[in-house]
Amino acid sequence: MRYLSLFIFSFLFAVANAAATEPRFFLPPATTAAADSDSVPVRKRSVSVGINYGNDAIFFGRVGPVKYPYVATDVVYNDKSGFFIYGSALKVLGYDPLFDEVDLGAGYYFKSKNKKYSSNISYTRFIFNNDARIIKSASTNDINFKNSYDWKILKTSATADFLFGKSNDFFLTVSQSKYIEPDWSVFTDNDYITINPSVNVIFGTQNFVNRYSEDRFYAHNRDKIFNAAMLTRNNGRFTVLNYYLKVPVAYNTPHYTLEAAYRYSIPVNVENALQNRHASFFNLTFYYLFY
Repeated sequence: MRYLSLFIFSFLFAVANAAATEPRFFLPPATTAAADSDSVPVRKRSVSVGINYGNDAIFFGRVGPVKYPYVATDVVYNDKSGFFIYGSALKVLGYDPLFDEVDLGAGYYFKSKNKKYSSNISYTRFIFNNDARIIKSASTNDINFKNSYDWKILKTSATADFLFGKSNDFFLTVSQSKYIEPDWSVFTDNDYITINPSVNVIFGTQNFVNRYSEDRFYAHNRDKIFNAAMLTRNNGRFTVLNYYLKVPVAYNTPHYTLEAAYRYSIPVNVENALQNRHASFFNLTFYYLFY
């Protein structure tokens, strides 16, 4: 009950008060190669193309029994009205499938007149190769609803995800971040550095764990993921899943951004043989904006 009470408070607080710094342009949720930098307004028609490398695929604070480094690409179309559509593809490095995942989605982005509150809602359809190995492959659809409020000193965000299809799960990610943009340029008058560190906590259910085990590794690697004792556990229980610190540092120009991000993850309430421990994750992202 205490976690449910905290969820209700956090969600209602974010909806009632929430907002964000001006993003240089909008990219959808973390299902794409989107970087974490915030900066200039996006109310213009634009197309962005991105590519992202990660040293391991992480899904709401959980990783698979072995490391899965990956490369992901995405394309996002933003309309002046706030509507956007996007597509992305992910390839796990070192394994046979030509692709592991393709995502297709659409949504709407809103910002208040005082520019303190922002929100976006989106729907994403996940399409996986039959041989995909990442934990996310236990999911099929995601409805994502994010609210942010900029206090100037810090930005508070609450993101709700409802995943349904093969397994049904609900997640709430609460974040406190600080956008930093030094007032000096690097090489030209139009470039700049941004730093956007954040402290985050993920709440959620874990029905995806059993589904992933049955779909991907039940026959040969069952003991690496769960054992019989786990079957008596309540994976539908809403609880804390992960605490993490993330520090993205980006080099920006009017048309492109290059970002390096470090994430330190502390999983909690881990279901048995997933055996997730404290871990570090690294991402390198490049994206180009056409407008």
